[in-house]
Parts: sequence; C-alpha cells; structure tokens
Amino acid sequence: MRLDGKSAIVTGGGSGFGEGIVKKFIAEGARVLIADRDETNAKRVAQTTGASWLRVDVTRSADVKAMLDAAQTEFGDLNILVNNAGVGHLPQPLEGLTEDEFDRIVAVNIKAIYLAAKEVVPRFKATKQGVILNIASTAGVSPRPRLAWYNASKGWVITATRAMAVELAPFGIRVNALNPVAGETPMLKTFMGEDTPEMRAKFLSTIPLGRFSTPEDLGNAACFLCSDEASMITGVAMEVDGGRCI
Repeated sequence: MRLDGKSAIVTGGGSGFGEGIVKKFIAEGARVLIADRDETNAKRVAQTTGASWLRVDVTRSADVKAMLDAAQTEFGDLNILVNNAGVGHLPQPLEGLTEDEFDRIVAVNIKAIYLAAKEVVPRFKATKQGVILNIASTAGVSPRPRLAWYNASKGWVITATRAMAVELAPFGIRVNALNPVAGETPMLKTFMGEDTPEMRAKFLSTIPLGRFSTPEDLGNAACFLCSDEASMITGVAMEVDGGRCI
C-alpha cells in the first residue's frame, strides 16, 4: 500500500501504459481519476479497477481545467498527476510528415503537459506538495530513424521535466519522467509501421533483455517514483527499456 491515502490523475489511463499505471496505483491504495478521450476504454478500466473516469481531451485548456476541478471535488487535495497521454506517427522520412500530423504530435505530446502544468502547479504550490510524472520515451534519448518528430517531442518532455523539477523543488513538488522502450500497447504498430514477426524481431534485437516493455513494467516504475520512497528523487528521466539506451 505504497500509495495509501494518495489521489492521482492518469491521462490516457484507458489503455496501454496508462492502464498499467492505473491498475498499479489502485492496487497500492491510491484513488485514481482516469482522464481519457476514449470513453469506452476509460469506462472499462474504471469498472475493473474501481477508479473514476472523465472524458478529457488533454489538448483543450477547458477540458484540462475541468479534469483538475473534478479531481479536487472528488478527492480534496490532489497528490499525483501522471501525464501519460501521447501519440506517435508512422515511420517515414522526416520531410514526409504532414503539417496536420505534426500539429497533433505537438498538441498531445507537448502542449498537453504545458496545459496540465498551468492548472496543477498552482494547486500543488498551495498545498506545498505534489508529484508530476511525465511519460517520455527512449526515443527522446536514443532516436530511431524515420520517427524524427516523435523523437523530438519526447526529447522536449525530458527537458521540460528537468526544468520543471528544478523550478518547483522549493515548493515541495517533485517532477520526474519515465522513458519506456516500445511496448505491448496499441501504439506498437504505429512505431513499427507493420506488426509482423520480422519487424518484431528487428525491434527486439535492439533491446538487450530481449522483450518489449509492458504496462505492468511502467506501472511498477511509476508507483515507485510517485511514492514517498522516492521523496529524494526529482528531475530524473528513468529508462524502463531493458537496456535499450546503454
């Protein structure tokens, strides 16, 4: 019960890594609000875990404010915000990505963290506590070819995490990130371009431990960084990657 008595928001909590984080947080005693634009999956995870859910488009400031207001109404003080929602793009030459696709990457992977910070930081400052966990990627550390703009967006998340951590530390607020390698999530096919045994073997050959990351792996790492056990840890971007970035 490492998160007993704590409350959390997990964006994109209806599937993939977000679902794994929600399940782990609930198992460790937290109260959780799933914020996801996919109502079907959000309801499914809420029903199986006992979490609450709210339809949220993390790229819209009004939705993000409503998300924070709903969590504060339900939980009182909020303790943890996990910025997990993210999107990728199909492998392609960097000059081939359309402007609309680029704008979508920026909106979900970058702007959403900015919008969430504008809403949650004043609330955390008021209570002199809080943990923000941003889900970045090994793509921001060791970029793969043909994923240039996704790589760049996750590099931004890592730098933003460090900048936030050093600025917010005097207020008792910790900010960390996780860098998962490609995982068994709905986004895997997007990164690979096609989900075939040959393409999986190619990806796995770059991971020393020889497997993809799982939602459970991310849930375990997130639980540690958001718990009081990590009270001296801020500004880190921890790889959960089976050795991929070595």
